[in-house]
Amino acid sequence: MAQDLEENVEKTEEYNGEVSAELLNSLKEKLESQKAEIDDKEDRLKRLMAEFDNYKKRSAKEREGLYNSLVSDIAISLLPVIDNLEKAVSVKTEDNNYKVGVELVLKQFKDVLKANGINEIEAVGKTFDPQLHEAVSSVSDPELGVQEIKEEYRKGYIIGDKVIRHSLVVVAN
Repeated sequence: MAQDLEENVEKTEEYNGEVSAELLNSLKEKLESQKAEIDDKEDRLKRLMAEFDNYKKRSAKEREGLYNSLVSDIAISLLPVIDNLEKAVSVKTEDNNYKVGVELVLKQFKDVLKANGINEIEAVGKTFDPQLHEAVSSVSDPELGVQEIKEEYRKGYIIGDKVIRHSLVVVAN
């Protein structure tokens, strides 16, 4: 539109030889106002595109948070089953086929958790972290460092950055 006005000004100059200063100033003012309007609309469009991009990112993050929340709710109900299977594996039995079967079921449960983004929290030998671990007792052990985890009573689990269940641990020194 602004380009059309410029072309009209040039054509008017060609046909009339000379254009009155008033007409020329009027056309220039219209041209400048239309350029300003275009710049304003371009700026609004850029802002709208940025807002839409932020909306998409925010929506994706909310969806991921909701998914992780739902998965963690289901996992919380399954964790006691996994704990009991781990206890069953640690019990001595004469029937080796039974033990292998329980180990396979436990492995399958852990694989399902891992496939859904749920991981075990590493504890034994690591430094105590109150965001991941819950200390149930402390002991003195000259062989271990300060705040080093000596023993784990119950495994903890995490999905993304969210702790589903804290590890119950014994902390040294």
